[in-house]
Amino acid sequence: MITEHLILDKKSNKDTFKKDKKTEKPKRSIVKSISWRIVGTMDTILISWLVTGTLTVAFSIGTVELFTKMILYFFHERIWNTINWGK
Repeated sequence: MITEHLILDKKSNKDTFKKDKKTEKPKRSIVKSISWRIVGTMDTILISWLVTGTLTVAFSIGTVELFTKMILYFFHERIWNTINWGK
């Protein structure tokens, strides 16, 4: 009985390790959020410039949006990483 319990525990630890290797580490999520935000911020600055006609306002909007959306994306990515659906 004790031996079976130890064997089952070791097996479940291995399964957990394998599962963890399939998920992303926080560093990867950070790099992905930064690269995506560069693209997204450039888009926001361009749209803001087209709408307002003022480059200074467009860069102000882009700067604020850069930080807020990067933080939101990081947490969004980490939450989705815990959901097994579609993996």
